[in-house]
Amino acid sequence: MADNLPKNWLVMRLSALGDVALTTGVLDHLHRTRGWKFHFLTKPPFAPALVGHPAIEKLVLPEDKSLKGLAWLSARKELAKNYKGWGLLDLHGTLRSRLLGVVWDGPIRRYPKFSISRRLYGLTGSAKARQRLEALNVPQRYALAVESETPAPELLSPRIWLSDEEREEGLQTLDAIGANGPVCALHPYATHAGKRWPTGHWEELISYLRSMGWHCVIIGRHKTPLFSDETPEGVTDLTNSTDIRQTCALLSHCGALVTNDSGPMHLGTAVGTKVVALFGPTTKAWGFFPSGKRDKVLELDLACRPCSLHGGRGCRRGERCMVEIKPEDVARAVQER
Repeated sequence: MADNLPKNWLVMRLSALGDVALTTGVLDHLHRTRGWKFHFLTKPPFAPALVGHPAIEKLVLPEDKSLKGLAWLSARKELAKNYKGWGLLDLHGTLRSRLLGVVWDGPIRRYPKFSISRRLYGLTGSAKARQRLEALNVPQRYALAVESETPAPELLSPRIWLSDEEREEGLQTLDAIGANGPVCALHPYATHAGKRWPTGHWEELISYLRSMGWHCVIIGRHKTPLFSDETPEGVTDLTNSTDIRQTCALLSHCGALVTNDSGPMHLGTAVGTKVVALFGPTTKAWGFFPSGKRDKVLELDLACRPCSLHGGRGCRRGERCMVEIKPEDVARAVQER
């Protein structure tokens, strides 16, 4: 499948943070095994996750207006002209990326999204569809755009390349906190409210972790911080205080990360930090789960889940899938080696 293919490829994955981060291990694998090099087309807010990647020679960062309507019909032609003879590695699989493929003068490779299996499992809960989906995580699906045989997941794990200076800055941030003992990062935010663990549960988790000797640091960005009034003792709140690179540097020095199903979950894996992920309306079957050797997903076996691909639907059942994940179980998962 990969015979006589060019060494230079334009990768297209415009969003979101976690999805972009999940491409990093795949591109590293293709660079190491095939000598391929890449230019990467993505939206500017997600570019920091790609900085320093040894296989990425250039980041192509379009303005939002150039990606819409008639503007994209023109911009795609300019891209195809500039990259004539290059391969197009479409890791998004949207109408926009397919429109680029229509005018592309070079080989095109797209990853299998297993759309039929996803719909079948989402509608019926089919055990066969679930088994097929859970057999491959998203990085493995990305790799199948090129590879005829699926690489092992550990060969494709996401990775963020931090400089020595960035790592030192992250260490200095933790030193300034003055934590006594190991640090557990907490990311309580998510784009969709249905994927957020209740505030009271986070408070209980913090209490458990403090009794176990952990200091907690809250990371992430959100218009409404987890603790808008008073931050509990033993907690440092860095909400809206760090950018993507600074967050990665900080995580690289943490003993664990507890997070909802959201982008920073994959950043934790990418810097080698143990991740404990809380899945409610979404599911491991979608493939977007942390894949580190020590990573763990906590989820409940409820007939109503998964209820959506991204967790954006409302819930008439009181969001049991999140509410019934117990803080003591999360704390126990953090402690496990």
